[in-house]
Amino acid sequence: MEDKNALGTAPVGRLMVKLAVPAVTAQLVNALYNIVDRMYIGHMEGVGDLALTGLGVAFPIIMFISALSALAGMGGGSRAAIRMGEGDIAGAEAILGGCTALLLLMSVLSTAVFLTFQRPLLFLFGASENTIGYATGYLTVYLWGTVSVLLSLGLNNFITTQGFSMTSMLTVVIGAVCNIVLDPIFIFGFDMGVAGAAWATIIAQTVSALWVLLFLRGKKTQLKLRLKYLRLKPSVLLPVVAIGISPFIMQSTESLVNISFNSSLRTYGGDVYVGAMTIASSVMQVITMPFMGLAQGAQPIVGFNYGAGNLDRVKKAFRLLFISGVIYSVTAFALVQLFPNIFIAIFNDKPALVEVADRTMHVYFAGLFALGVQFSCQQTFVALGEAKVSLFLALLRKIILLIPLVFILPQFLADKVFAVWLAEPVADICASLTTGIIFFWRFPRILSRREKEIQQQQG
Repeated sequence: MEDKNALGTAPVGRLMVKLAVPAVTAQLVNALYNIVDRMYIGHMEGVGDLALTGLGVAFPIIMFISALSALAGMGGGSRAAIRMGEGDIAGAEAILGGCTALLLLMSVLSTAVFLTFQRPLLFLFGASENTIGYATGYLTVYLWGTVSVLLSLGLNNFITTQGFSMTSMLTVVIGAVCNIVLDPIFIFGFDMGVAGAAWATIIAQTVSALWVLLFLRGKKTQLKLRLKYLRLKPSVLLPVVAIGISPFIMQSTESLVNISFNSSLRTYGGDVYVGAMTIASSVMQVITMPFMGLAQGAQPIVGFNYGAGNLDRVKKAFRLLFISGVIYSVTAFALVQLFPNIFIAIFNDKPALVEVADRTMHVYFAGLFALGVQFSCQQTFVALGEAKVSLFLALLRKIILLIPLVFILPQFLADKVFAVWLAEPVADICASLTTGIIFFWRFPRILSRREKEIQQQQG
């Protein structure tokens, strides 16, 4: 932003809106990369339902790759914001360079691993002989664009961290517009089907990645991407990974969740139930993206002012994040429960799939109202650099609660499919309640500890 001290001086409410609105917009538009693919694929003549199910089976791998960007991007962005608050610009630039090197390494490794093992993995994740061709057709192409995905998503956090919220929004908007334009051309115009959707996506992500790299090497950025810092230095990256592991787990566990749901639903229901879960998970992705946008809007304010010792501003930023998150989650809950068919119709209109998806949505989203507490509190821990507790809370909802419940509840309920769906709201409510209690117990103590540190430095 134009005034580099605005994070520490501008009115918190106005600043939060300035940072959060573009970040929320960017997250929603980012969701369009995969959502638009599913919208077009789901309406392919004659095979849309099977193609959509195939893409849903490939979705866990796609989510895992996106989550890798959070490991370096959100972890690095949080550490860089604190360094900027302390006045250590060189230290922040070292973090930016190290995270770029880490993103490049992860892109090479993940591309090699998933290209080698994609077919057995997809069968493990719930693919059938009817859907495996669609899953591999999309994923094989998508994997070659992994480096663009990681650089565009990961490095964009460093643009947001500096307060350049409009620029970070444009990163995503430019790529999404490319994807929306190219999808029908490649899928229908060139008759490439699911492979065409993948080509449209990686071309769009490459455009976004180039935009980010040009900005971080340009004149406007405060943190410049310098070649001398482009190395894997443990002293720089270990603290980044310690913070980034929490948002990474929150996003990557979506992969494990999808795998668990798909494999269970294929066992108890069949392809149509896996297709319904693809629709439900797609809607969930769109709904949860603004949570991340709100967090990205608050994170620079919280991290900068925590580092600078402006603790009242930290409290105000969290309060706004918490209230916004709760209002949003309750509103989203009401919309899904009242109008599920509006969301379903975006992806497919076959009566059998629509009927199952309608029942899925009502149960699956029953705990959505509570997620505002989970996201706002957990992401504030990330912004404050509280690695251990944010890691635990990231693990709690998906790994400790949800995935076990997907397999445990069907053992106790006669309606096995309903039991699988029920795991999501039970986990959401329990995790949100636990997170809220832990946060409001620890938050005052964290601020008090920081206040004592500042007094010691001044004394």
